[in-house]
Amino acid sequence: MANKDSYIGKILRVDLTRGKLKTEILEENLYRKYLGGSSLAGYFLLNELKKGIDPLSPENMLVFTCSVITGTPVPGASRFTVAAK
Repeated sequence: MANKDSYIGKILRVDLTRGKLKTEILEENLYRKYLGGSSLAGYFLLNELKKGIDPLSPENMLVFTCSVITGTPVPGASRFTVAAK
């Protein structure tokens, strides 16, 4: 039985510099276009990071995403993806 809470249509943004949390609701078409955790993480990195950003700078992102098949009994499926520059 699949975990129906693995994709709830929300993302949490954590700003460690300012100590703030922000919840956002993404458009459903993004989840359909970027299936899986690694492609969704790549979407955020490519669209939100400045070109030429230093990987060790505070402006860099660390993205945690889960897959659409999280919670299913599919062998070899990753439960989540962690991505950064």
